[in-house]
Amino acid sequence: MTDRAGYDRAGDDRAGPRGPRILVVEDDPTVAQVITGYLHRANYIAVVASDGMIGLELARQMTPDLVVLDVMLPGLDGIQFCRELRTRSQIPVIMLTSLGAEEDRLRGLEVGADDYLTKPFSPRELVLRVQSVLRRTMALPPARSGGLLRAGDLVVDQSARVVTKAGRVLTMTNKEFELLVYLLNNPSRVFSRDELMRKVWLHDFGDASTITVHVRRLREKIEDDPSRPTALVTVWGVGYRFDPPGHANPGGSR
Repeated sequence: MTDRAGYDRAGDDRAGPRGPRILVVEDDPTVAQVITGYLHRANYIAVVASDGMIGLELARQMTPDLVVLDVMLPGLDGIQFCRELRTRSQIPVIMLTSLGAEEDRLRGLEVGADDYLTKPFSPRELVLRVQSVLRRTMALPPARSGGLLRAGDLVVDQSARVVTKAGRVLTMTNKEFELLVYLLNNPSRVFSRDELMRKVWLHDFGDASTITVHVRRLREKIEDDPSRPTALVTVWGVGYRFDPPGHANPGGSR
């Protein structure tokens, strides 16, 4: 049950779990209750907002460690919520979409969601996804050569989690940053989408379109001409490869 401000009383800081704070934006009280119950048992603090506007205000007030976000919400839907959230925060988002609503899933990833699950979903799988995302976002990346990775005019400060291109700071979601760091640390090597799902998302399962969307978004930010990529290239029938400047690019494709 939620109060007028949208808080789930069982997940209040005054009682119950003391772990990472999860904001659940879900208007179906039964679904919200199931989600929070599983999160509490996994030692997370779960706070519920019953619509998008309340959720945005709670995200501003409490700065959660992660947001579980339904797409179909009254007032402000999940796509609008995520787009607005990304203008001021890189808090990781796991989006909940209806079964078969591929357009919603792709739109969610395009506006900055880190992962998604389709309804009906297993609450245990949701907890595993939460653990996976938090394991990546709450740990600082290892320092390498002062924490800097360079590829031409692209510079990644791993410790500060800042990416610049020709001196201009690029805004990136957590997953975009992690994908870029992984590729930069493995130049000229081809990775399938399944491999990237395992190495970056830490999942042995998932929709490969997640990788496709993140690669496209990354190209829009790091390539001079995203329609003719020269760094993050596609190897048809295999996957993707990051080519450092000056790489001969044998057998590659744009």
